[in-house]
Amino acid sequence: MENESTPKGESLSPEELQAKAAILTECENLAAAGVTFVAAHFDGYGDSGATEDVKCFDSEYYAYEEHTPVPHDAAYLQEHFDALVPFGYENDCGGFGDVVLDVGARKITVERNDRFEDYTTTTYEI
Repeated sequence: MENESTPKGESLSPEELQAKAAILTECENLAAAGVTFVAAHFDGYGDSGATEDVKCFDSEYYAYEEHTPVPHDAAYLQEHFDALVPFGYENDCGGFGDVVLDVGARKITVERNDRFEDYTTTTYEI
């Protein structure tokens, strides 16, 4: 398993750049409300997938389903988070991951995990 951490900032589409700017603009307001992370989880396979609603957290770190979201309405950011979900994650065996805003660091991270099929072959003579 490889952990490829590559900056994609230079290759963002105009829509992704606009989404990133809109999200980062909200950091001050989110911090004032006590929000430390904002995240949208995505999951799919077999050519279909879904992105969950954007959720806010006041935890020290973000990990999917490890913390309870706080009741802060960030639905107005949904379309911007959706724009940053990686294209094609739902194809074939699919994939899953998160688009995460670290409010204090003013940093957006996309973590994508791709599923794949594998097999092993054993041949022996009897």
